Amino acid sequence: MAQAAAGKTNWFAIWVSVAVVAVVAVVIGLVVWMNNAATDPGTAPSGSGIDQSTGAIVVGTGEQTLDTYVDFMCPICNSFEQTYGPEILDLVNNGTITLNIHPISILDRASQGTAFSTRAANAMYCVAEADPDAAVPFMQAMYAKQPEENSTGLTDAEILDIAKSVGVTGIDSCVTDGTYKSFVTAMTQKTPIQPGSTGIGTPTLAINGTVIANKTIPAKGQFASLFQ
Repeated sequence: MAQAAAGKTNWFAIWVSVAVVAVVAVVIGLVVWMNNAATDPGTAPSGSGIDQSTGAIVVGTGEQTLDTYVDFMCPICNSFEQTYGPEILDLVNNGTITLNIHPISILDRASQGTAFSTRAANAMYCVAEADPDAAVPFMQAMYAKQPEENSTGLTDAEILDIAKSVGVTGIDSCVTDGTYKSFVTAMTQKTPIQPGSTGIGTPTLAINGTVIANKTIPAKGQFASLFQ
């Protein structure tokens, strides 16, 4: 009897093992799916003024490059624009640099659940796709009406009014549907980290592909020295 019992197949143990393997496979698949969903760029904006691989809105054709990573809820980004914006455009217009603007989203937490940073960056892509020449004027107009941190931010209707003020219409669904929200999220994750920092921040600058610390930015009126 003992020998007969020992020779029996333990189907219970086998089915338990199969079930465990199946559960593990499902968990692994779920983790992979969640990771892919978190990094899936979704629909990418098109148009001559947008580099889909880097997420940059491209302004100018200069040999040297300035990449700026900005969040429309970031007051320091606004201060940077007010201080250096004219100098940067001079460098673009005289053919010294190509300006690559990266609208990113790290301050959604500061808009009371309205995801203003993501919505604003999405709108920047909508504008740049519709009219590349309007991208910088739109950015300037958005900063001129920048909401305070920890407010609800601007509504989609207010953002569309700003777009109309710089001559861009026909992007209502792009803005209200958040067509490029996933792209904004994916590009935000690619933001480089400044030297001496432990995480991404705004504004972040890269000169000819090299990220610099904000403390090394020269005084107003001397921005061009970064490209000499």
